[in-house]
Amino acid sequence: MSNGNILIIDDEDKLRGLLARIVSLEGYTVTEAASYKSGLKKLESDEFAVVICDVKLPDGNGIELTQKIKSLYPFTEVLVLTAHGTIADGVQAIKQGAFDYITKGDDNDRIIPLLTRAAEKAQLQQRIHQLEKKIGTQYRFENILGTSKQIVEAVALAKKVAATDATVLLLGETGTGKEVFAQAIHYGSARRNNNFVAVNCAALGKDILESELFGHKAGAFTGAIKDTKGLFEEANGGTIFLDEISEMNVALQAKLLRVLETNEFIKVGESKATRINVRVIAATNRDLKKEMDTGHFRSDLYYRLAVFQIQLPSLRERAKDIVPLANYFLGLFAAKMNKAVPKINADFLNSLQSYSWKGNVRELKNIIERAVILCYNEELTIHDLPIELQNTSSYPAPASPFDWAIMEKLHIQKVLAHTKGNKTEAARLMNIGLTTLYRKIEEYRL
Repeated sequence: MSNGNILIIDDEDKLRGLLARIVSLEGYTVTEAASYKSGLKKLESDEFAVVICDVKLPDGNGIELTQKIKSLYPFTEVLVLTAHGTIADGVQAIKQGAFDYITKGDDNDRIIPLLTRAAEKAQLQQRIHQLEKKIGTQYRFENILGTSKQIVEAVALAKKVAATDATVLLLGETGTGKEVFAQAIHYGSARRNNNFVAVNCAALGKDILESELFGHKAGAFTGAIKDTKGLFEEANGGTIFLDEISEMNVALQAKLLRVLETNEFIKVGESKATRINVRVIAATNRDLKKEMDTGHFRSDLYYRLAVFQIQLPSLRERAKDIVPLANYFLGLFAAKMNKAVPKINADFLNSLQSYSWKGNVRELKNIIERAVILCYNEELTIHDLPIELQNTSSYPAPASPFDWAIMEKLHIQKVLAHTKGNKTEAARLMNIGLTTLYRKIEEYRL
């Protein structure tokens, strides 16, 4: 039985006491009030999952109280007690936001099932609210780490445009945090309470991408057995993030341009337009002007997307942020793995600062995660890094190639043990291809 605080408001002492006894036997904590005014005071001083309230109170009306409770405490559910033959009161209470009504004397068998469902709904709403708050906090601009001039300027631009509905184009190498910026812009805008929908345009083929973006009617193509909403429709009122926009084919670019210009689109297999209100944030790691010159990207779409451009710096350009980022990821993954946060020795840091970081922040994050998995001491050392990073350090090289092989074999064994044999996950953590991992496993007879 789900636990929760229940408030019973009724001026009939015997009925209120009997109801309190029944409810408390189900594991709930019960508080009692005998009037409209005292009930509101109880609500001001404590949180309740459910209020059971009589329609007729000595100093007020239960239907009016229901409306007041739902306006002041939206996550609290209300069950209204009505007298025999006053169903109209119950219906009116539901219109004011009550979960349901109970007829005194006739609905004894319904009380506990209704209370249970109302309490579960209240607790679910509270969890969703807390999750939404957590998500909103997680994607704040303040959580974009770094003090380098380049990242500070990029964040400042993003904050300014977040307050508007302008289309945004995010430019930067792979792994520079384009989706992180897109989420921060969304949650920093007036659209924050609506959906943020992310689409990787490079991951889907031409026909699939069109259907995913705009939806389709049943029978539009083989396998389309029912009407399906597209991602633009899912994002209605919110934001859609089109990552790797340069990978979208030219024909589909024309349809996207129409959406940006008219706020309308036509589903695959349908003739009438669907109207939406969606903010578009696009991103690419390519030079779109060069793509325009080669005919791979429409110039009219480029100028429509590039209303407001933000260039995200590579990690090489913001080298002073490498150590703070590494420390942040270190704390994050140590907590996830229930490990004490290890120290980082000088050689480990030197390797991080000397590396080229072609994968930028995403690559740094993966490498720190891998290092935390491999570390069984109180300190991260150069041996917890991939071979390519060890070679960037001034740390003395092993005496022979055979030494490197032994280290690599041990690394692979530790990562496979951590992933419980999941080779796809192990390859991701080691930042190598799956086929390379299989070759190494065969080579080392693991």
